[in-house]
Amino acid sequence: MSESPCQPKDFRSPPALKVAMMPRDANVHQTIFGGVILSYIDLAGAAHCRQDGCERCVTIAMKEVEFKEPVFVGDLVSFFCKTMRIGRTSITVDIEVWADRFEKPHQCVRVTEAIVTYVNVDEHRRPVPIPRKGGEAEP
Repeated sequence: MSESPCQPKDFRSPPALKVAMMPRDANVHQTIFGGVILSYIDLAGAAHCRQDGCERCVTIAMKEVEFKEPVFVGDLVSFFCKTMRIGRTSITVDIEVWADRFEKPHQCVRVTEAIVTYVNVDEHRRPVPIPRKGGEAEP
């Protein structure tokens, strides 16, 4: 598998999510609405957490979100995730969003960064320990 031209150097995994931006996602300024990007950040981070053992993750904090560049209709947007910290019940994820420009193919731009924290919860929405690799949760 070839490396994506938008692959950030310090993110080793492929994108957790890749989405083509559509006209329905645009705001009145003809750029992609920030709320659309936020929702995809949330989805990508939650998908990433499953790889770290979080079985039922809910978002508890978006500590930092920085919109660096606009995203345009037609851009192919990749959401790269990296685990920053795994606690007893929570996971903090660094998420970088890159756009492969529709108008200029293979021109990749880092458009957004976020730090998001998720908590593993049970069926009653109470925090529960995250199972560690090997199947056991910490006490």
